[in-house]
Amino acid sequence: MEIVKKLVVIIVGAILLAVALNIFLIPANVFASGFTGVAQLLATVLPISTGVLLFLLNIPVAILGWMKIGKAFTVYSFVSVVLTMFFLEIIPIIEISQDILLNAVFGGVIVAVGAGITLKYGASTGGLDIIALILSRMSDRPLGIYFFVLNALIVITSGLLFDWEKALYTLVTLYVTSRIIDAIHTRHVKLTAMIVTTKPEELREAIHEKITRGITRLPAKGGYTQVEKEMLLTVITRYELYDLKQVIQSVDPHAFTNIVETAGVFGLFRKEQ
Repeated sequence: MEIVKKLVVIIVGAILLAVALNIFLIPANVFASGFTGVAQLLATVLPISTGVLLFLLNIPVAILGWMKIGKAFTVYSFVSVVLTMFFLEIIPIIEISQDILLNAVFGGVIVAVGAGITLKYGASTGGLDIIALILSRMSDRPLGIYFFVLNALIVITSGLLFDWEKALYTLVTLYVTSRIIDAIHTRHVKLTAMIVTTKPEELREAIHEKITRGITRLPAKGGYTQVEKEMLLTVITRYELYDLKQVIQSVDPHAFTNIVETAGVFGLFRKEQ
């Protein structure tokens, strides 16, 4: 069931990316982020379609993702790239607006939603997504920062090939894309969970089976009931919150849990997820 859900999200993400390109960005000569934008640029000077170029560019990056991120992630990402190429070929290029700013903003929003939901469900739209994700995990900084920095080359190239006005509109698209991706893809956000329970050992074992995070056990006592309890203290990413809730509900539905957003973490915190 989880695989089906992930595939559905990947298909939707690929459709959104193809729609953003063929209906908003390509007609306006505004470029998307990542290898999609690179493929757009190359398609203007080579007799090869954007979809095919996107596929070819992603082959070496897929190998990097296989080694650095994981096999499942890379397979799903490659499926996303193939589907994007397919939809780019079958969806016609249509100009629905001659306003370049509208095309840049709406194209950037749609690209970001497609890429963001794909990343959220454990895949990517390939290319610079994978490179940015590797850098984000190494530094534990928001993913959108790396999208914006890595895409500076696309802005400069589009300015040299076309004109600097188009480059500035491309910059608008990249900024919108990076901001929305950060709003959707929140793996860098840390949460502290404080769980007061009468079943500390069972809950500790269940959490460790589901989530690879350290847990600190503190003695606690009910202020009203005077019942001896323990508080389990752990720091997780926002993506792991759903799994934590499920574990607590199944082991000790009467546990009291307080979740707070964490400003920073010092010390050992596993980043590779």
